[in-house]
Amino acid sequence: MLLSPIEMLLPLVMLVLIFTPLIKVIKGKTSVRGAKVRLTSHICMFFGVCLGIVLFSAYKVHAATTGTDGMEGSIAQGLGFLAAALATGLSALGAGIAVAFAAPAAIGAFSENKENFGKAMIFVAMGEGVAIYGLLISIIMIFMKL
Repeated sequence: MLLSPIEMLLPLVMLVLIFTPLIKVIKGKTSVRGAKVRLTSHICMFFGVCLGIVLFSAYKVHAATTGTDGMEGSIAQGLGFLAAALATGLSALGAGIAVAFAAPAAIGAFSENKENFGKAMIFVAMGEGVAIYGLLISIIMIFMKL
């Protein structure tokens, strides 16, 4: 199945829209207020791109299902895949937040007393375990044939 020109250019346009507001921030040529404005526009562009992808893919799926192309599946299977993706994504987000708070505290404890290294790293590893558990749950959800 060949891609149309719009299908080839759309991801490139979306990437340009996502990264354009951050060029001056990366170069360090903007103030704090300008960085906040650019970050806000970056977040708005991100959600706009996500909405565009959802709408474009919904259009493509609707156009593809009008003919007979052998696509099978049910709403329950689609929702199961969505639940698996959410389990993985949200657990990885939670693990990132946990490590963001635990790792600096572990470094601080280690810098004060060299014997605290093992105790401190346990808490960092526990934060990473959350992501592994979410991945395990999503694998189980995918392969259990909801």
